[in-house]
Amino acid sequence: MNAVIFPSTLKGSIRSNASKSAMQRACAAALISGGKTIIQNPGISNDDRAAMDIIQKLGVVLAFDEQGNLIVESKGVNPKNYTIDCGESGLSIRMFTPLAALSSEEIIITGSGSLSSRPMDFFDHILPQLGVSVSSKNGKLPLKVKGPVKPSNIEIDGSLSSQFLTGLLMCYAVSGASDVSIIVNNLKSKPYIDLTLDVMRKFGMKVPENRDYREFYFSSENKSNVSNDAVRSFTVEGDWSGAAFLLVAGAVSGSVRVHGLDLQSTQADRAIMLALQESGARISYYPDYIEISQSKLKAFSFDATECPDLFPPLVALAAFCEGETMLVGTNRLTHKESNRALTLQETFGRLGVPIELKDNVMLVQGGQPVKGGIVHSHHDHRIAMAAAVAALRAEASVEIEHAEAINKSYPEFYNDLVKLGGKVDLMKTVS
Repeated sequence: MNAVIFPSTLKGSIRSNASKSAMQRACAAALISGGKTIIQNPGISNDDRAAMDIIQKLGVVLAFDEQGNLIVESKGVNPKNYTIDCGESGLSIRMFTPLAALSSEEIIITGSGSLSSRPMDFFDHILPQLGVSVSSKNGKLPLKVKGPVKPSNIEIDGSLSSQFLTGLLMCYAVSGASDVSIIVNNLKSKPYIDLTLDVMRKFGMKVPENRDYREFYFSSENKSNVSNDAVRSFTVEGDWSGAAFLLVAGAVSGSVRVHGLDLQSTQADRAIMLALQESGARISYYPDYIEISQSKLKAFSFDATECPDLFPPLVALAAFCEGETMLVGTNRLTHKESNRALTLQETFGRLGVPIELKDNVMLVQGGQPVKGGIVHSHHDHRIAMAAAVAALRAEASVEIEHAEAINKSYPEFYNDLVKLGGKVDLMKTVS
């Protein structure tokens, strides 16, 4: 599918989509905590669906009630199928691999798209230290794991992704970890670990002592409250990652009210508000929503090392800011759905926005007219959304090839733009 986005002025209210970061963690927690979990405001993105499919294959029973809540009934990891497919979800592959290793059965873990080429040799090194048999295809998928996990003191590298740590923390919490630590070197994306620990706490799981993000200690005294007889509710909060595009859209082309966002959220991408404030965006806060309106914008500096998923909306914002915007943290962009530093440079270059890459820094030259044209999503949901936001205030329409990439995280994105007054033409293509 291709999407043509025409220059538009937005106006209106919209509710943010459900956070896939919270939704996927809730699915994992519901699996390993046992009992009955009622997940309210469940996500429907491809990554969310992948997580739901995984936990079904690992033993849970799923159903939706009349209110649209997801009902999860679990007795822990008890595989019904010995192959799980993580789709294109980086979080799923990194979080569910240690959880699959809770089983004494051999589980094959696969994925598709860019996930097939992402490095997974982390597990080849770490899981054998936990008594788990593991094999991979030269550090790539598919993986084969056979547990059960035996928690012990380990030291890991946190520089590639915090998602590996998320899976280990959850795994340790339900596998009898006692007086053991996970030492982490150079941890990135710390707010995502805050989110993981928050979800664990809400599910009654054993939560380790966080020693300045360098050590996570599971004491012998702290006990788990998980139970196969438990009944709990969990509400998936609004997604700051998806909402970042809506907020930037309001800042560059109109006036948008976004409902459903928690200003106290542990989500890393809540930091978009800091960048918007620095750029001079007109922002108003209300009890139930955030309103952001078009204004004259200025270049800004922002360190996105802890929130690399913000690079695409930040570039869309910087394109309309007068002067040179400096974004730090491009080293975090190599192993995403695409190499995002390069794809942002190419995509926005086609729209007449020069981007220079220097070591760990991206320099965006803004304030000049954004051109229309044809760009490719590179099968990356955030590249597609960034191009769509830039198109709202371009000189002419922008056609996005393989625009369906948004389904990974925000399937309703184009529809939400239309609800706000955006002019969007979706065209089916012959494959």
